[in-house]
Amino acid sequence: MKRGVFLSLVSVFFFNALAFSVEETQSKLESGDTSWLLISSALVVLMTVPGLALFYGGLTKQKATLNTIFMSFLAFALVSLLWNLYGYTLAFKGDWKGIIGTLELFFSYPSLEALNNTIPEILFSFFQLTFGAITLALISGALIERMKFTGWLVFSFLWFSFVYVPVAHWVWGGGFLANLGALDFAGGTVVHLNAGVAALIGALFLRKRKEPILKPHNLTLVALGTGLLWFGWFGFNGGSALSANALASVALLNTNTASATAALSWVFIEWVWTKRPTLLGFCSGAVAGLVAITPAAGFVSPISSIFIGLIAGIVPYFAVTKIKPALGYDDALDVFGIHGVAGILGALLTGVLADPTINSTGKGLIAGNAYQVWIQFLSIIVVIIYNLIATSLIFLVLKVLGILKVSEEVEVSGLDLAIHGEKPYELE
Repeated sequence: MKRGVFLSLVSVFFFNALAFSVEETQSKLESGDTSWLLISSALVVLMTVPGLALFYGGLTKQKATLNTIFMSFLAFALVSLLWNLYGYTLAFKGDWKGIIGTLELFFSYPSLEALNNTIPEILFSFFQLTFGAITLALISGALIERMKFTGWLVFSFLWFSFVYVPVAHWVWGGGFLANLGALDFAGGTVVHLNAGVAALIGALFLRKRKEPILKPHNLTLVALGTGLLWFGWFGFNGGSALSANALASVALLNTNTASATAALSWVFIEWVWTKRPTLLGFCSGAVAGLVAITPAAGFVSPISSIFIGLIAGIVPYFAVTKIKPALGYDDALDVFGIHGVAGILGALLTGVLADPTINSTGKGLIAGNAYQVWIQFLSIIVVIIYNLIATSLIFLVLKVLGILKVSEEVEVSGLDLAIHGEKPYELE
């Protein structure tokens, strides 16, 4: 009898303690912030699969459609695994000399408790996972129609591990660029510049295709992919506020404004230059605007976002249509011309236009802090140099292993049938 009473008291105490622990954890969470980041994470997933996959798939030649789409899907799946094994802990947990994080959560998982007293840390980790996935997937656009699928798999593992993770730590995880005061609200440097430079290096290693021109086989898919990217980008930039607040609202408005302005400015320049406004030009301009506003979305005013969008529709246009042909490199889907160039523009313009009345942590040239432009420029140079060295070494390894480029016969016949044994449109 006494033993039964004792066990009952112990069980009541245990469950009450457990309930108190859960309630204590929940009391630190803001349901609004948590809900917003849950939605934002899902939106960024939408950007990669299916958004970017359809966007790239429509841009490529029909005979490489599935291979191109598959590259984005593979990137997302691989990063989903690697981020949970070691990516998050090396990017965001602890710090070793400003260079890399620690292995505190190696083969473990983030806490279910609150991060910054508003959102669960495990949700923050998932949100950041989606950024790593789309960064890797973006690179594939420069490599399509001629890269071996095995090579893409090995490249994805190596580049994510040795380029994306360290750079994410430098800028967002408490590394040396963060300590210098570099501003990157949602990934201008970490995502777009990083991906753009890697894409350019890959294009140089792979050399020109047999048909080195952009021949979109399905502009309907391109338009659908653009719409999904535009929609998903609200989670990309708005979610980076990590809270359902006024800053997230400004980031959403800036994102839409810059993208719309860039789409219009690209089409206007194209119309004047070639006498034809094209849907492809509109989609390219919209993406360039989304890229350029990404580092600035939570630091600048909506009026400044118009200026950023205007520049983003003009400079990448000439980078794609004039500079690329002049230099002769084969960046198949203009990853560097749009993501790399617009990423640089956005990072620099953040240093010029950052407004402390929008975000007290950012003060740019117009607000009286000229030094911020230098910090932004330095962060760009550091990422470019490191990326140049590390990515070149990775491609060199692939070349030595013989898994870099498909044969000329496979390229001409098409990667879909040669590698996957599938066709995008079975009715044809």
